[in-house]
Amino acid sequence: MIETDDLILDKAVFDDWKGMYRNVWSQQESARYMAWRVTESESDARIRIRKTIDFQKNHDTYVVYEKKSREPVGFAGVEELAPRIFQEAGICLGPKYVGKGFGKQILAGLIAYCQREFGAEEFIFSAREENAAANGLARSLGFKRISSEAKVDVRDGHGYNLVRYGLKL
Repeated sequence: MIETDDLILDKAVFDDWKGMYRNVWSQQESARYMAWRVTESESDARIRIRKTIDFQKNHDTYVVYEKKSREPVGFAGVEELAPRIFQEAGICLGPKYVGKGFGKQILAGLIAYCQREFGAEEFIFSAREENAAANGLARSLGFKRISSEAKVDVRDGHGYNLVRYGLKL
């Protein structure tokens, strides 16, 4: 579990399907810069939460809960690229929870977690170039641009540049 001022990052439980469906998975805006498709129904959301729970057993990924309501409002995770080098494995918030400083809390929390638990010395953050909010988030925490790579969104064939940022810890 990772805790910030306003958020708790923790492993999913089955009942999270309702909040994740309502706040995140059914929201086109949430999926816009991600590599997943919108969940179309409550029955699909129940299937998705089961897959999420199973995936989280072997991965450092979390549901993001708003602390005051305990409502699931997003997800985030980290993965090790090389010894002491970690990267975020996706950070996503529902549209109603964007612009509240939650992204900054999540990213700072993931970095602190990797330093504390694994002795991380470097952290990598990636964002689509067109995602101004995510690129601003990286710069606000002191990340420096290290590369850019042309990619294609497999969902719709849309081309984009993936910008990678690095932060020495």
